Amino acid sequence: MGIICKNHVFTLQTKHTAYQMKEEGGFLFHNYYGPVIGDMDMSYLVRPLDRGFSGQPQEIVDRGFSLDTRLLEYPSYGTGDYRDYCLHAAYEDGSQVTDLRFVSYEIKEGKYALEGLPAMYQGEEKAETLEITLEDKYKNLQVVLYYGVFENLDVITRACKIVNKGEYKVRLLRAYSMALDFDHKELDFLHFYGRHAMERKMERSSLQHGFQGVESRRGYSSHQQNPFAVLCKPDATEEYGWCYGASFVYSGNFSIQAEVSQADTTRLTVGIQDTQFEFHLEPGECFTAPEVILSFSDKGLGQLSRNYHKAIRNNVCRGKYKTARRPVLINNWEATYFDFTPEKLVAIAKDAKELGIEMLVMDDGWFGKRDSDFSGLGDWFVNEKKLKGGLKNLVEEVNKTGMKFGIWFEPEMISEDSDLYRAHPDWALTIPGRPFSRARHQLVLDFSREDVRTYIFDRMCEILESANIEYVKWDANRHLTDVWSAQLPADRQGEVFHRYILGLYDFLEKLTQRFPDILIEGCSGGGGRFDAGMMYYHPQIWCSDDTDAIERLEIQYGTSFGYPVSTVGSHVSVCPNHQTGRSVSMKTRGIVAMAGTFGYELDITKLSEDDKEMVKVQVEEFKKYYDLIQNGDYYRLTDDGSKSPYVAWEFAAEDQSEALLNVVVLRAKANPMLHTVLVKGLKPDAIYRVEGTEEEYLGSALMNGGYPVPVLWDDYQSIQVHFVEFLH
Repeated sequence: MGIICKNHVFTLQTKHTAYQMKEEGGFLFHNYYGPVIGDMDMSYLVRPLDRGFSGQPQEIVDRGFSLDTRLLEYPSYGTGDYRDYCLHAAYEDGSQVTDLRFVSYEIKEGKYALEGLPAMYQGEEKAETLEITLEDKYKNLQVVLYYGVFENLDVITRACKIVNKGEYKVRLLRAYSMALDFDHKELDFLHFYGRHAMERKMERSSLQHGFQGVESRRGYSSHQQNPFAVLCKPDATEEYGWCYGASFVYSGNFSIQAEVSQADTTRLTVGIQDTQFEFHLEPGECFTAPEVILSFSDKGLGQLSRNYHKAIRNNVCRGKYKTARRPVLINNWEATYFDFTPEKLVAIAKDAKELGIEMLVMDDGWFGKRDSDFSGLGDWFVNEKKLKGGLKNLVEEVNKTGMKFGIWFEPEMISEDSDLYRAHPDWALTIPGRPFSRARHQLVLDFSREDVRTYIFDRMCEILESANIEYVKWDANRHLTDVWSAQLPADRQGEVFHRYILGLYDFLEKLTQRFPDILIEGCSGGGGRFDAGMMYYHPQIWCSDDTDAIERLEIQYGTSFGYPVSTVGSHVSVCPNHQTGRSVSMKTRGIVAMAGTFGYELDITKLSEDDKEMVKVQVEEFKKYYDLIQNGDYYRLTDDGSKSPYVAWEFAAEDQSEALLNVVVLRAKANPMLHTVLVKGLKPDAIYRVEGTEEEYLGSALMNGGYPVPVLWDDYQSIQVHFVEFLH
């Protein structure tokens, strides 16, 4: 396993997969990605054919050799490959052709890191790095391709660095991170689309000739599309078939495109979306393209997901709360919105503590002139008219109840009605002399500017150091428009989108280093920036502003394809639900929220005594099952409920000693059909007992015959079944 180089054939091997490329005549061709193949040179599959209007490089006389038809590892614009490309550069003479040729390679122990960007890190895993250098010798532009190989995770990462080694400035018009070529088109494309309050709905379609893909031009990875996609064979299911995943470790504009060519080959490209992208490289400067996490499974979509779950949970997420148990929290937003007092918050804390909840989070409205969303953002000073006695006194009162304390921030945003905007209107992303767009009555701060970031950082630190604050909810409630920075010259405005994200990462890196014991939960109107890049700084992200348990079944189903449960912020909210008006039992709301980090989003002081008792039971159960839920193998046992009459999912221990089955029946039916769900991840020959009963089942029986779902009365009812290996 690991990286093998033999006669300039590079084979990257993991436990179950192989990725191969080959240098031939100065070009770097892609050979293969799939199950293990040893060190066999897979270029024997190449069959030269003279295709009309597919030309050759000048030094090639064989008309069967064309860059337009070969599988390429990192295609560039302008040299005869008319398919989608990764690199597009403009030079001092006005030309825009880049001809990349192989220069050298180097194999290194350990996993590469990317300056200023999040990326997978080695941790306790075995990892190696392959660096391959390509160069356009006429313009002295180099591209260093990075490959990280995680043997036990079945993960290969891709990234690259573009270096201007010439004498003149180079303008990058596109700088994608990777391409992956296939010699066929028999593939389905899976992506995860949505909108605010309904994110990451899975959509699957077969590839057709031309382009098919997803992208964001919103400045964030967005609610509307997600920077994770899957290509799979048409017969692939949860448990069967070839599947390829690509997760972009980036939180801004992105593009994931699949193109089927004239020759029925397929090219997948991933990178920063190039609308209003133009990055200048002076001589000696470099540009680093973000990382893509690739994984392959020949055992279906379920195994592909579990590959990503383990990789992100253990080798993307960082810090204390990667492994430490996170507190069960209650957030006051849907309980009070802006209308709260210290007395009200302490009352919520007292009641919550009695039920086993461990942290109170004070949401929006505690700072500046902030009694609605019309004003106050940017003025990160405690509003002592609302918080009489000050923040420190409130935190101490909450701590006296035995509860931890957390607080909400929206650091990237600014209100026009704020002291900060009146003092520094140029700090907002607007274009002088023309009207601008608002969203949620707010503008976006120019986080590409270090002076802006420094000011906000200092204000946040002053607040966080003023009291015993142990959690931050980081929110961002609008997307970017009017993107122009007062600090950059006219010819470099194409750098603002990317510099904004680099500035955000710089801010978050400093914040996590300054406060390593604070749990930071990401949020962007819920799931508007739910990506692996943010998970490098936020071990959990508020999954969606939609807290309706039945809608969350669909949202969390789609999310599970690329992201682990440990990153999914999920709460029990009040009924009727504030987004849909639907009423669902407290039991079902709890079971659905347990497929995440778990907490509450309601006024607990107004719950009935029966519901309070249910909260107490839920909190105890979540704590008991915490390790199984957060670190176990996750199985989707049904679809998202669009076809199945119920939604079922499961957590199984890695050692197969226990499993937690969850089922939500969507609609009650008269004279109902009977349903049986197949359990996964058990030992075939072991006996499992249902916790709290005398029921015993053979593992093979549960996996092949299934567990009978009881007939449940009323809509949206649920069961949760804990199977434990029974040792006689």
